[in-house]
Amino acid sequence: MRQLRNNVIRAGLGALYFSGAHHLLRPLLSGVGAIFMLHHVRPAREGAFQPNRHLEVTPDFLRVALCHLRSREIDIVSMDELHERLVQGRFGRRFAAFTLDDGYRDNRDHALPVLREFDAPATIYVASDFAEGTGRLWWTALEAVIAKAERIEVRIGDSALRLDATTPVAKQAAFDRLHDWLRALPGEHDLKREIEALCAAHGVDMEALCRSLCLSWDELKRLAADPLVTIGAHTISHCNLARQSEEIAAQEMAASRLRIEHALEREVLHLAYPYGDREAAGTREFALAASAGFKTAVTTRPGMLFAENAGHMTALPRVSLNGNYQDARILPVLTSGAATAMWNGFRRIAAA
Repeated sequence: MRQLRNNVIRAGLGALYFSGAHHLLRPLLSGVGAIFMLHHVRPAREGAFQPNRHLEVTPDFLRVALCHLRSREIDIVSMDELHERLVQGRFGRRFAAFTLDDGYRDNRDHALPVLREFDAPATIYVASDFAEGTGRLWWTALEAVIAKAERIEVRIGDSALRLDATTPVAKQAAFDRLHDWLRALPGEHDLKREIEALCAAHGVDMEALCRSLCLSWDELKRLAADPLVTIGAHTISHCNLARQSEEIAAQEMAASRLRIEHALEREVLHLAYPYGDREAAGTREFALAASAGFKTAVTTRPGMLFAENAGHMTALPRVSLNGNYQDARILPVLTSGAATAMWNGFRRIAAA
C-alpha cells in the first residue's frame, strides 16, 4: 500500500513536470518562499530493505537542490531571517530555509560541507534525549530488528502474529504493519514498552543505535559555533505532542529549549514538532510553542510560505526533500508550489 502511494505521488510529480503545468501555476502558487525539510544526508546505502529511505537524501541531491534554488535567484536564509522577512513583509526576493530534524551526525559530516559550498545556512532541530544518547529512534530500531530477523512474533491486541521477514518484500510488509501499529499506540509508554520488547527479543541496542547516529552535546556545541548553523529544539523525547496532556506537552517544548540552551550556551528560538502532521501538532501545540517563547515552529504539513503565514509563526509548513524522489526534475515542480497546492486542496494556509 505504501509503495502504491509512493508510485502515485511519483506519477503526479512527473505529470506536473512533463505537462509543463508547474510553469503556468508558479506565479499563483509559489508564494514568497519555502522551508525545506530533511533528516539524514548521507551517501546512498546498499540493500533492498530500506524502509526509512524517505528520511535520507544523498549529498549530491542536496547539491542539486541548492544549485536549483541559486539558479532561480532564490535567497537561502536562516530561520531568523525568514522570521524577519515574514514579519516585515520583505518579499522583494523569494527565499528558502533549510531545516534538518533530529540531530544526526551525518548532518555535520555530509550536509554541512555541501551547505558551505553555497554559503547556505541551515537549522538543525535537536531532540535533547537524542543528544544525551538515551533517545528512542524507534523507527530506526524497528528497521534494525526486521533487517536481522527471518520471523517476527508479536502480540497486537488479542492476536498473536507471526510475520514473515525472509525476503525484502516480506520485510517491508512486516515493517509497514508494525510501524503503523506502533505509531497508533495510545501513549508513549505503550510505544516504549513494545519497541523495547522487540529490540530485546532480536538483540538490538537502542541506546547504542542512538549514540551511533546522533550528535552528542559536545559535538553540537562545536557545530553551533559555525556561522551557517542554527540549533533548534525538537522536544525532549521526540513524542507525539498531541497525545500528551497539556502539561507534559508544554514541558516537552520548554524543557527541551532550556536543556539545549544550557548545554550549548546560546539562545534557542526555533522549534520543530516531532512527526509534525495533523495528528501530532494542532492548534493547542501551536499556542504552547508560542507561550514557550519560540519565534517559529515548523510542522511537516506540506506547503509554501505566503504573506499570511506571518500570522501563524508557530504553524509553518515545509516542503519535504523526500529520499524516495531524488530526481532533479521534481525540484522545479516543488518550488512552483503546484504539488503542495494540490495536496492542500489549493488552501494557502493550513494552521488549524
